[in-house]
This record gives sequence, C-alpha cells and structure tokens, in this order.
Amino acid sequence: MALPCKSVQWLQGELLAGVGSMLLLDCRPQDRFHASHIETAISVTIPSLMLRRLRKGNLSVRSLIPNDRDKERFSRRCSHDTLLLYDEATLDWQDGHPAASVLALLLHKLREDGCQAYYLRGGYNKFQLEYPEHCEPGLDNSSPTEPLPAPILGLGGLRISSECSDGESDREPSSATEPEESPILTNQSTFPVQILPYLFLGCAKDSANLDILGKYNIKYILNVTPNLPNTFEHHGEFKYKQIPISDHWSQNLSQFFPEAISFIDEARSNKCGILVHCLAGISRSVTVTVAYLMQKLNLSLNDAYDFVKRKKSNISPNFNFMGQLLDFERTLGLKSPCEIHSPTNQMYFTTPTGRNLFQLDSLEMT
Repeated sequence: MALPCKSVQWLQGELLAGVGSMLLLDCRPQDRFHASHIETAISVTIPSLMLRRLRKGNLSVRSLIPNDRDKERFSRRCSHDTLLLYDEATLDWQDGHPAASVLALLLHKLREDGCQAYYLRGGYNKFQLEYPEHCEPGLDNSSPTEPLPAPILGLGGLRISSECSDGESDREPSSATEPEESPILTNQSTFPVQILPYLFLGCAKDSANLDILGKYNIKYILNVTPNLPNTFEHHGEFKYKQIPISDHWSQNLSQFFPEAISFIDEARSNKCGILVHCLAGISRSVTVTVAYLMQKLNLSLNDAYDFVKRKKSNISPNFNFMGQLLDFERTLGLKSPCEIHSPTNQMYFTTPTGRNLFQLDSLEMT
C-alpha cells in the first residue's frame, strides 16, 4: 500500500480555488525555500542534531517551523486542514521503501497525530515545471525587518543513517593524498571552509597545499590525527600542534579541548589564520571546531554545530564525540542560550535558532 499522496494537478486546483483548507509544508533546505517556493508554503527545517529525537518521536512538528507566525498558523490549522508535504522531487513510495527518509518519517508522525497529511508526488520540481505561476521566486515568509537566517539543513535532503556510523574511517591511510572516505554525499568541494575570519576547517589535502595556506594567511595548523604528517613542520614558516586521536568511539577527544582552544586563540592573537584538519574534515576536526565556538562565543552545542553545518554541509562527528561535546556544554554551563546585545552601530549575526546574538567585530583577529 502506497503512502498517501496528492498530484500536482490536485494542488493546482486547490490553489486556484483558494478555499484555505490546505496547508503546504516545504521540507527542502531553507536556502532553496528562500530562492523559490510554492505560494502559501511554510518552511519546515530541522537542525541535524535533532534528527535522532525526530526519529524517536520526541520532537513536535511545530518546533521544526522556524518562523513564529508560521508556528501559530500551523498550530491553528493542522488538526482540521489537509497537510501537503513536498521536497525537491519526491516520487511514489511504497510502504517500507522510504524508511530512511525524514520526510516520510514526518509524514508518518503527522498521520499518527491524527492529521490528514499527504506528500506531493513529483515534489517541487514537477509542480514548478507544470505550474510556474504558482511559485514565488525570491520571497520569504518572515517579517521584512527580520534578518534572513542562514541556510539550515532541510527535511527533504536528509536521510537517517545508522546511529553507529562514524563520519570517517577508523583506519587512517598511509598517505594524506589517498582519497578521503565519507559516507555523506555532498556537492561541497571548496576547501578549506572559513568558519570565522581566522579559523578554517579542512581535510588532510588542505594541510599539504602551500597555495591554499598562503591564500588564507594560514600559519598555524592543528592536526587532529595520530599519524598524518605535519608536512611543512621543518620549513620554519608554520606552527603545528598534533592531537593524536583516531576517529573511533573509544577515543577521548575532549581531554584535548583546552590546549586546542588555546592554540586557536594564539593564532588569532598573532593575526594569523589557523587550519584545523583531520583526514576528511568531517569528524575530529569538526568536534574541536565546535568546542571552540561553544567556549569562545558562549554558544550551545546545537547552535555551534549548526553554525558549522551551514558553512560545511557534510560534517558528521561520531556519536562518541557528540557525547563529549554534550558533556563540555554542561561544563561550560550552556544549558540555556544567552543573549548578548550589541550597540546599534555594530554589525551582528544570529545563530540558526535565532536566540543568540554576537558582534562580528568581536570575531576579527586582534
């Protein structure tokens, strides 16, 4: 028996009728939503840290809606309106086939809650192709004075992976030039990724590329592996610190957080860029980078993780490291986010949850 769906023709008829008894939920990444979406749609997004909670049923659908006005709209109408979910190009599903799809998981949850929920067969691509007049380019549903949030991972592009899956292979290759191993499919190819004005996150190949290091004024290199070489250590131009940790559930990376954070701050104080790297740049180096953001910017784990995620989409620290970051969050006393107000003449940004505020000036090299 197929999961419940509606055709693009049905949706077009509902939009033309304008009876207001249908609620559209756009489950694509927010950057796609802000670029173009079907008229009247509400954006539904999820920080990847919340994925396990969604799977266990510990997350309300309302909490996945970033806009307060749309939260209220959803709460008011979800119990009696038809809910139609769409992602980029959803096709027909058979029971059992979409078990790893977050959109399917959300669809099941809504129906279990008693909602009349369906998915759009063919997704946004098919609807936009056939009925472009009902698609709104470059519009957003937030207040005109509210800063547009940076892209957060949307439901449509996510698939649930095994809880035991690590971001990188436990076994290091003998050479930094061997291909990185990663289970995450991504279209991101630009390395290293600038996290802060002086802080760069990358892989082993970046650490051995003099052109890359010179381009970003990187003079400090934090190598979060036990056996990858510090390629230019004897050139006298670079300062290295090596953290001998493998990407394995048994490793205690948190014991190195203080010295790693101090090393990054040293680079900043000397007005140099610093590259934090491991093998593939998605697990160990990400864990250290997130820990740095948590301590230096007073960010919760969720906000620090999403801050890195929106800049580098394929991050995937292993679950042991995530547990260590949770412990680190408790140590720092970051259970609830704080607000830091800036003078009106200062530039600022908000974290993905929109709860924390920081001055950009404070992130520059001093």
